[in-house]
Amino acid sequence: MTLRNTPFELHPLSPAIGARVEGLDLAHPMSDETVDALRDALHDRLVLFFSDQHLTPAAHRTFASHFGPLHVHPIYPNVPEVPEIVVLDTDARNLPDNDNWHTDVTFIETPPLGAALYARRVPPSGGDTLWLSTIAAYEALSEPLRRFLDGLTAVHDFEKSFPRDRFAAPDAARKWKEARTRNPPVVHPVVRTHPATGRKALFVNYGFTTRIRELSKAESDAVLAFLFEHVTRPEFMIRHRWQENDLALWDNRVTQHYATADYLPHRRIMHRATIIGDRPR
Repeated sequence: MTLRNTPFELHPLSPAIGARVEGLDLAHPMSDETVDALRDALHDRLVLFFSDQHLTPAAHRTFASHFGPLHVHPIYPNVPEVPEIVVLDTDARNLPDNDNWHTDVTFIETPPLGAALYARRVPPSGGDTLWLSTIAAYEALSEPLRRFLDGLTAVHDFEKSFPRDRFAAPDAARKWKEARTRNPPVVHPVVRTHPATGRKALFVNYGFTTRIRELSKAESDAVLAFLFEHVTRPEFMIRHRWQENDLALWDNRVTQHYATADYLPHRRIMHRATIIGDRPR
């Protein structure tokens, strides 16, 4: 499908989530109208895929910044001259740590609006990324369960995905301690409302959510275990097989993603720009 008054075509990839965008060169300047149309497409399809893009780190930053200010990650390495671009360079000597379902950086008060992930080097096979719609997951719950979850709050903790014992080397330990001090546990609603569309979505994830505050520990553990399993139903998700120079742009507020770690000992290099969001409500 072609959106009216835009220079690109949008091809949905599944009923719940995902679309392929054709007709744009992201290295070139974009008009406000094109950015607005991409934002509308993102709100509708939640993750957009662009193939055969040729981006320097600076051009990658420029593209992502059309959608908001960018976050600098407290732990992951970045491009020195473009610190907003995180470098995810993994192989048998530097093992990946994103092979779990998570929503990026929910351990801060204003978790990211979205992210733009760019494939710099891909393994000969494997290394796919999966995304799921937490809107579809919420809407698939029974009405009584949706009413129960509405209004509950949960703790999100940096240390769940970045435990102290992973950062034992002196320089890494110092950096971890600084990040821990700057990022104490935060509280977000279990169900958030998308600020642009008004649709409700689950906002708990295996990577960072540790406790539902209004429940006992046993109740919280049981409810979170159910929700972590529920969101992974295949009808809520899409799987992307990367080609070099692919870029994926996703709405981090209402999705989760999982980077498969099946390509070792081969190397995979991804660059990510993370767009700062608002306080979940």
